[in-house]
Amino acid sequence: MTALTSLWPVFGLTLRTPRLTLRPITDEDIPAAVAAALSGVHPQGRNPFSIPWTELPAEELGPNMARWYWRCRGGFTPEDWTLLLGIWLEGEFIGCQDIGAKDFATLKTVSTGSWLKQSVQGQGLGKEMRTAVALYAFDWLGAEVAESEAAVWNAASLGVSRALGYELNGITRKSWGGVMEEVQNVRLTPATFKRPSWTLKVVGHEAAAKFLGTD
Repeated sequence: MTALTSLWPVFGLTLRTPRLTLRPITDEDIPAAVAAALSGVHPQGRNPFSIPWTELPAEELGPNMARWYWRCRGGFTPEDWTLLLGIWLEGEFIGCQDIGAKDFATLKTVSTGSWLKQSVQGQGLGKEMRTAVALYAFDWLGAEVAESEAAVWNAASLGVSRALGYELNGITRKSWGGVMEEVQNVRLTPATFKRPSWTLKVVGHEAAAKFLGTD
């Protein structure tokens, strides 16, 4: 039987930090992802996401998350891709760190986003997982810029950005779930990146890079 990783090589990619394992979310992981999201991601009424997916009723959240994972895979091409990396802490699914790019071969730019279940927030894990994808983008994929954004009131996200060396890159007004938000854009380069003392461990990069069109 043909292994799934030979058809979808990014499923063989794994990133490891001192505390975390990051790897693409498979169908088998979706129930754990939904359970983590249902446990709570942010305080009620303070949604940090441009699409308020966490506010869906419990019976709708799971199908919506599954559709999102499948949609990202279905639209995956070397010209426009999003890697949805699940985050595991001591074998428990605790959140998601995504990294994506459009026209990467030309722009050498990636964007990132993430979420963590509330019960593990405040332990530096958000910084650790974003550090992991920044290291992977710069050192393994050859990216020259990493971009992100957060509502101007989102001190936690912007604090992570500041700690890693992101520079402020303008404020824009956007409609987030039908509500106007002022959004702070941030930008990281290898020159400004405040590298960690630890080394990122990567498995499955070569096959993934060919699939991403970045090798």
